[in-house]
Amino acid sequence: MKIRCLIVDDSSSFLEAAQALLEREGLSVAGVASSGAEALSRAAELRPDVVLVDISLGEESGFELARRLVANAEDGGSTVILISTHTEADFADLIAASPAIGFLPKSELSADAIRRMVNGRSR
Repeated sequence: MKIRCLIVDDSSSFLEAAQALLEREGLSVAGVASSGAEALSRAAELRPDVVLVDISLGEESGFELARRLVANAEDGGSTVILISTHTEADFADLIAASPAIGFLPKSELSADAIRRMVNGRSR
């Protein structure tokens, strides 16, 4: 099964690079969003399998967005994976308390890492 992703980040250069990388590695990037409101709208419209959410969305919280994405999802909806340039240790308690299935440092972002998390439901 091909995993369909939505990438949420306030950096347009990261969105472009991540989309190119994941598509090259065999994932389908259904769309991108640069704000929480746009992410909620795109997730409802596209119904992706996985939503990659940057922890720091400018003035917005990726943790709050993750909660809203999961709460708004019908029939189980999308799986959320948090991403960041920060290390997991910087946000360990918030990551553990979030509805996301896990965390990926942006430097380790890959289709294989996403597949492992989705297939293993790492938490």
